[in-house]
Amino acid sequence: MLRFPKIANRSERKSVRITAHLVFSQWDQIFKDRITAMAAVDRLVHHATILVFTGDNLRAGASKQRQK
Repeated sequence: MLRFPKIANRSERKSVRITAHLVFSQWDQIFKDRITAMAAVDRLVHHATILVFTGDNLRAGASKQRQK
């Protein structure tokens, strides 16, 4: 998992692509605290293009079908 030091080091220098099932307000579950989560989001969204996909998750649906 990409953590704060990697995000901070790449900030403004290289591209970063991240996929997540959590909205930004829930990223304190990923990082050690809310302040670190806010700093990571701040660095990621600066000059960012954010794509939000809605609808069913195809992999999750396939997994549920296999479990039946």
